[in-house]
Amino acid sequence: MTKLRHLVLMGFLILVARIGWAADPLVITSGTDRSTPVAVVPFGWQGGNVLPEDMASIIGNDLRNSGMFDPVPRQNMISLPTQPAEVVYRDWQALGTQYIVVGRLLPSGSQFNVQYALLNVAAEQVVASGSISGTASQLRDMAHYVADQVFEKLTGIKGAFSTKLLYVTAEHLGQGNTRYTLQRSDYDGARAVTLLQSREPILSPNYAPDGRRIAYVSFEQKRPRIFIQHIDTGRREQITNFEGLNGAPAWSPDGSRLAFVLSRDGNPEIYVMDLGSRQLRRVTNHMAIDTEPFWGKDGQTLYFTSDRAGKPQIYKTSISGGEAQRVTFAGNYNASPKLSADEKTLVMVHRQEGYTVFQVAAQDLQRGTVRVLSSTSLDESPSVAPNGTMLIYATHQQGRGVLVLVSTNGRVKTPLPTAQGEIREPSWSPYLN
Repeated sequence: MTKLRHLVLMGFLILVARIGWAADPLVITSGTDRSTPVAVVPFGWQGGNVLPEDMASIIGNDLRNSGMFDPVPRQNMISLPTQPAEVVYRDWQALGTQYIVVGRLLPSGSQFNVQYALLNVAAEQVVASGSISGTASQLRDMAHYVADQVFEKLTGIKGAFSTKLLYVTAEHLGQGNTRYTLQRSDYDGARAVTLLQSREPILSPNYAPDGRRIAYVSFEQKRPRIFIQHIDTGRREQITNFEGLNGAPAWSPDGSRLAFVLSRDGNPEIYVMDLGSRQLRRVTNHMAIDTEPFWGKDGQTLYFTSDRAGKPQIYKTSISGGEAQRVTFAGNYNASPKLSADEKTLVMVHRQEGYTVFQVAAQDLQRGTVRVLSSTSLDESPSVAPNGTMLIYATHQQGRGVLVLVSTNGRVKTPLPTAQGEIREPSWSPYLN
């Protein structure tokens, strides 16, 4: 850290205090045992108009949603005085804050240049700083970007706040008619756009690893068939047209293959298709129902749900063949397997012995311990953020299907704002370029 850079930051903080940017701060504190308090100060803007997005609020919510940070109730906060930077530091030290996020927006033609810095209060120095430019409509994107940078600097984990969600809505129009839509939104449910609309059900949307393609099941031909759609152009391609069930598509880690479920031979089994050659390989061959495949990162292992032990449990097998190995043993129902990025945690829909509710749970694959993450019932379709710190799932609240975001440490559970209708089938994108 150079002395010049430190002095530049000090000048920046003094300017923040003089024009009132430090008023009414949002304070967030880590929810782990090694708590790291962080203050997100409202970003400065000297223009006369009201900006469409509050960047500091978005950044604070992002960090809170990770489960590692917990906002202090606003009524418990102290408004900082507009005094020189060294006094501001002492005020934050009195609040127990170790880091501050400050920023300002500078107009640049039709765009904004957002300058931000992460400050270490005790050391009175810059931890990280940077800038990003965009239009007024991209303020939310820029806020997620800043949150990603701050999160990675404080935790060593790459942020996932700039990623996207897929989900399906079902809106009942009356007289037995239903409109289904495939929606794409920010990870927090904001800015949803429609990718596909149909009067027939849409199921199992799933992002390709490149984030530019999606696979899903459509009933538009009155029978379930798997399609691939390119997000940017909307171009669609039908992948399967087999008799019986065609369902649960899952992309391989390199995006060159799809695993899915077919019942063309009479029993639901898992198959893998090479998308280049369209060559099909049968992976499972059992009298039980095998479904919901999910790839291991080696591109050779599939986790899946099967009732071959009498009730649904999760197994894994090699796509080259061989005996499937049972993975879950706790509880009388485990389904919808998803792996964390490091493959240490298996997320699933779980029912405990003696209970009737279905909840989202996480199993430590090394220790075998299971921890219930959700507090609702009838939970389904969990999908894990690419950095493993959050997941999304579908459930019912007040008689309506909704999406709930939960941190994988279980500390944050929050419904996401979504369109009207029944919301279901969420899928989290990979990191996007």
